[in-house]
Amino acid sequence: MMLERKWLTLVVVVTAIFMLLIDITVVNVALPDIERSLHASFTDLQWVIDAYSLALATFVLNAGALADRIGRRKVFVGGLAIFTAASIACGLATTPLFLIVCRGVQGIGGAVMFATSLALIAQGFTGRDRGIAFGVWGATAGAAVAIGPLVGGILTTAIGWQWIFFVNGPIGVAAIFAALRYVDESRDPEAARLDWVGLVTLSGGLSLLVYGLLRGNDHGWTSAPTLAFFGGAGLLLVLFVLAQTRQERPMVELALFRRPAFVGAQTTAFLLSLSLYGLFLYLTLYLQNVLGYSALQAGIRLLPLSAASFVMAPIAGRLSEVVPVRWLLGGGLGLVGAGLVLMHGLTQESGWTALLAGFVVAGAGNGIVNPPLASTAIGVAPQQRSGMASGINNTFRQVGIATGVAALGAIFQSQIHGRLASALAGTPAESHVDGLARAAASGAIGRAVGSLPPQAQDRVAAAAHAAFVDGLDRLFWISAALAFLGAVLAVALVRDGDFEQHGEPPDDETPERGRERERARA
Repeated sequence: MMLERKWLTLVVVVTAIFMLLIDITVVNVALPDIERSLHASFTDLQWVIDAYSLALATFVLNAGALADRIGRRKVFVGGLAIFTAASIACGLATTPLFLIVCRGVQGIGGAVMFATSLALIAQGFTGRDRGIAFGVWGATAGAAVAIGPLVGGILTTAIGWQWIFFVNGPIGVAAIFAALRYVDESRDPEAARLDWVGLVTLSGGLSLLVYGLLRGNDHGWTSAPTLAFFGGAGLLLVLFVLAQTRQERPMVELALFRRPAFVGAQTTAFLLSLSLYGLFLYLTLYLQNVLGYSALQAGIRLLPLSAASFVMAPIAGRLSEVVPVRWLLGGGLGLVGAGLVLMHGLTQESGWTALLAGFVVAGAGNGIVNPPLASTAIGVAPQQRSGMASGINNTFRQVGIATGVAALGAIFQSQIHGRLASALAGTPAESHVDGLARAAASGAIGRAVGSLPPQAQDRVAAAAHAAFVDGLDRLFWISAALAFLGAVLAVALVRDGDFEQHGEPPDDETPERGRERERARA
C-alpha cells in the first residue's frame, strides 16, 4: 500500500507540473484566434504571455517558504485550486483585460505548484526510487514544453482557443481530490516567514519594467510616463536588493551571486529565454497571419524545434559526465544563436521551410543547454540552499521570457512603423501609419486595411506584410547576438572550482533533518 501511495503522489505532482508548464507554450499558437475573438491589440497579446511569466517568476520564490510553514500538501492543493479556477476563468474571458488578469492569477497558482512539487517528491521517495521520481519529473517538464504548440494547435483548431484553458478544469479537479487522498502532509515549524517586502518590490519592479517596454513606442521612449515607469522599476528593484540584505532568511540569498558560476547560470537562463522563447509569439504570428496557416498547421511546423530539443536533452545529460558543463552551456547557446542566424533572410516570397534548418539547430541547442543548466544552478550552491538556487534560476528563466516578449516587441513594432512610414509616404494612407503599424504587428492588418479606400488597400496590405517580414528578420539578428553573448558569458563564468560536492542524501533524509544538521554545524 505504501508503494502504491508514493507512486500515486508522483502521478499527482507530475500532472500538476505538466499543466503549468504546458501553459507557457500552449497559448502561443492560439494568440491570433484570441486577437480576432477578443479584438485584442498587440500589447494585449504580449501581456497574455507576460502576465503568466511574471507571476510565475515572482511568486515561486515565496511559495516554498509558505509551504514549509503551513503545510506542503495544503499549499500544493491551494495552488492547484487557484490554477484550475483561473484556467476556467481564462476560457470564459470576453475582454483582453479580463484574460490578462486571469492569466496572472493562473501564474500565481502555477508558482505555488512548481515551488512545492520537488519537496513533495523528496518527502515521499528515498534511495534509488527518488532518482527515478526526479527523472520522471524532468521528463514530464520537457515533454510539456515540447508538445505545447501542437496541443494548442489541435484544441484551437478543433474546438476553439477557450479549450486550451478549459481542459485544465477536469484535470485540475481530479488532481486536487487525488492529492487530498494520496499525498502526505509535512511542514517545517521553524520555516522562514513570508517576505512580503521582497515579494512586493520584486513583482512591482519587474511589472513596471515590462510595462515601460510594452508602452515605450506609444508614449515615446523619452516621455515622462516611460521614464517614470523605468525609474519606478529601478527604485523598486534597488529596494528589493536592500531588503534582502536585512532579512535573516531572505527569499534570495545575495551571497550566491558572489560565485561566478552561479551568475553564469542565471545569465544563461535569462538570455536563452530572452533570445529564443521571447521569439515564439512573433514566429506564431508570422506562420498564421502572414503565411496563412491554421493554429494546428502552425503547431505542426513548430514541432521540429521542439523535437530537436527533446531528442538532445538526454544526450546532453550523458555528455555532462565527460564534457565540462561550461562548454555544454556555451556550445548550446552558440547553436541557438547559429539557428537564429539560419532563420534570417526571410522575404515576402519565403515559405515556412526557410525556417526549418534554423528550427532544428536552435532546438538542438536549447536541448543541450537545459539539463546542465538545471544541474549547474543547484550544483554551485550549498546543498541546504539548493531549493532557493533552483527557484532563482526559474525566476531568471521566466523574467527572460517576459522581458524578451516586451523588448523584442518594442523593436518589432518600431521596425514595422518605420517601414510603413517609408512605404506609404505621400499616399492617402500616410496619416494612418500609427494605427496600421499596430494592426500589422498583431496580425490584424486585414481589418485595418478594410477601412481604407479600395484603391489603396492592395498597396497597404503588401507594404504591411513586407514590414512584418522585415521586422521579424531584424529580431533574428538581435536574438542571435544575445544568444552568442550568453555563450561567451557561460564559458567565461562557469568554472568547475565553484561547484559544491553534494553527496547522495541518506535514505532517511528529509528537509527537516537537513536543516537540523545545518543548525548543529553552526
